[in-house]
Amino acid sequence: MTKIIVGLSGGVDSSVSAYLLKQQGYDVTGIFMQNWEDDDNSEYCTIKEDSMDAIAVADCLGIDIEIINFATEYKDQVFKYFLDEYQNGRTPNPDILCNSEIKFKAFLSHAINIGAEFIATGHYVNKIQDHNTYQLAKALDANKDQSYFLYRLNQYQISHSLFPLGNLEKPMVREIASKINLPNAQKKDSTGICFIGKRPFREFLKRYMPLAPGKMLTPNGKIVGEHIGLMYYTIGQRKGLGIGGLGEPWFVAEKNLRTNELIVVQGHNHPLLLRKELIANQLSFGSETKPKEGKYSAKTRYRMTEASCYLSYLDNDKIKLTFDEPQWAITPGQSVVIYDNNTCLGGGIITK
Repeated sequence: MTKIIVGLSGGVDSSVSAYLLKQQGYDVTGIFMQNWEDDDNSEYCTIKEDSMDAIAVADCLGIDIEIINFATEYKDQVFKYFLDEYQNGRTPNPDILCNSEIKFKAFLSHAINIGAEFIATGHYVNKIQDHNTYQLAKALDANKDQSYFLYRLNQYQISHSLFPLGNLEKPMVREIASKINLPNAQKKDSTGICFIGKRPFREFLKRYMPLAPGKMLTPNGKIVGEHIGLMYYTIGQRKGLGIGGLGEPWFVAEKNLRTNELIVVQGHNHPLLLRKELIANQLSFGSETKPKEGKYSAKTRYRMTEASCYLSYLDNDKIKLTFDEPQWAITPGQSVVIYDNNTCLGGGIITK
């Protein structure tokens, strides 16, 4: 019997994944990953609650569960990168790195070492195979598709992973959970960066980065306020600027690290917020074969709609994407993910 280790997070998605695999006749074991422990007794941390939910689900399904601590790997591989990027004025997506370095690397390695052939998660994504090449594809539920967060997975990681929810819509997953009386059937989905939880973002960053106030300027140099440190803002940010007065809302348009100045503009569609080109490096393609130059679609943020673009290479690890239509608030540090119809080809980190 094929042994599969399921990453049980305490949420409904991974729980239903475990149930479906057991129904299909696999030898299923659950593992709860503890990836953060700096403040796991604080009001914002849900690790204890989530682990108890995962244990309750395993008991309900009649499978074994183990709690594994990957906090050291997480701090070294994900959190350090997160802080470094913010300190350099960029806006990283640590959940993408957590997937490639922790869930599908440290966790996968542990699972293989204890005799598993595959790991499985509750991600909404599909896996496709063409001869001996594996790639990720969009989930059936377009609203829940998480291929954006998994674009860095390589051949080994994809080949040893299963995604039972790829062809299910979220309401059906909830329905299955209720039907089999899972204790977390109505548990709300978790959102946001895992180690920050529900705490205010600035409050969290202030524990690790000192304030560095500076001028808040319009593009023509007019001072309209003071920022508390460039790392506390991201391109396209509207809330928390503290600029009063009449007229359209204010948005962050640029960061000038050399002068420690934050450039802000009025209006959602201000020209400084719209760009037709971007450059990205740290490239990662699932098939490990670079796609040819040409027309594709891409998204520069998880919740943004894919947009038609032309891919060209500047060198071995740098691409330029030229969009048919201007894209809003392209942000250095974020990931751009490239698609060929339903297939997730991969992507890179936006540099400018």
